[in-house]
Amino acid sequence: MSETIFGKIINREIEADIVFEDDQCLAFRDVNPQAPLHVLVIPKKPIAMLAHAEAEDGELLGHLMLVARRVARDEGYGDAFRLVMNNGEAAGQTVFHMHLHVLGGRGFQWPPG
Repeated sequence: MSETIFGKIINREIEADIVFEDDQCLAFRDVNPQAPLHVLVIPKKPIAMLAHAEAEDGELLGHLMLVARRVARDEGYGDAFRLVMNNGEAAGQTVFHMHLHVLGGRGFQWPPG
């Protein structure tokens, strides 16, 4: 996988408004927010998209979800948030470093697309 903007954020080559970090992932505010809460949770392991994750990534994937829950809670959105992960260009993925969008603070439609 080629170096992405998210890899550069992880390596501190590009600044970001980081709200959480541990040894497995990083969470930061989206520069083009689609809701009052819009944080991206990214793994430090470079996985281009969910379709490229392997069975051994299962624990990491679960960790990303738990971090998303923590971010929503810490930001004051408790149990009222949406998680979105786009997979591939046709699904709207624009940065090919897997990432989870944590959105909250406004009404959402269903179906989402």
